[in-house]
Amino acid sequence: MKKIEAIIRLSRFESVRDALAAIDVNFFTLTEVKGFGLQRGEQLTYRGSVYDADYIARLQLDILAPTAKTEAIVDAIQSAGKTGKVGDGKIIIYDVDGVIRIRTGERDDSAI
Repeated sequence: MKKIEAIIRLSRFESVRDALAAIDVNFFTLTEVKGFGLQRGEQLTYRGSVYDADYIARLQLDILAPTAKTEAIVDAIQSAGKTGKVGDGKIIIYDVDGVIRIRTGERDDSAI
């Protein structure tokens, strides 16, 4: 079992969500995150004024998946999230020792 953590652009979320739904991945955790990277911040426009932000706003998706489905999920995120510009994000894959569904006590693959 794997945990896939993907940090993507806000503007690519709907494309990534649709690509994941196309391969039957309909559950993930979504978190708004801020960070620093090669992009060195962004310019934000608010009511006609341009402001420099010291951080880069992104979304982090956390997905638990069977090992056999990991590559399909990574491919879906990468193809839907890519713009070809600096700041497209990262995908990190972790090994997971176990998962337990609190409500039913189901474990591992049946718990996801």
